[in-house]
Amino acid sequence: MFSIPGKQAVTITSKAAAQISKLMSKEGHAGLRIGVKKGGCAGMEYTMDYVDQTDPNDEVVEQDGARIMIAPMAQMFLFGTEIDYEVSLLEAGFKFKNPNVTEACGCGESIKFADVDELAAQQTKG
Repeated sequence: MFSIPGKQAVTITSKAAAQISKLMSKEGHAGLRIGVKKGGCAGMEYTMDYVDQTDPNDEVVEQDGARIMIAPMAQMFLFGTEIDYEVSLLEAGFKFKNPNVTEACGCGESIKFADVDELAAQQTKG
């Protein structure tokens, strides 16, 4: 786990919390699990899945009725991320403002993170 006592792994804006709560209650899910996987032109992509049960290894963030579970493999990549929900004329969706991202593709769906050893060192510095 890459947590710092007293500090949440990610923050959720009020708009994102409202949307997550709405999605959770619509289908009766326990929350949204956020992770990362290999893919896209920059190398990695975010994943979001409905979950009905918390995994004991998940980092759980709860805010304003919203519950996010962060998959163990993704915790170091997502630490310090702000999750927002934006609506524009052309699209609506969750936006990740992640300080660990070093590159993103033009469409914004694919990201590249700092080196894993570098991220781990940053987490231990606090």
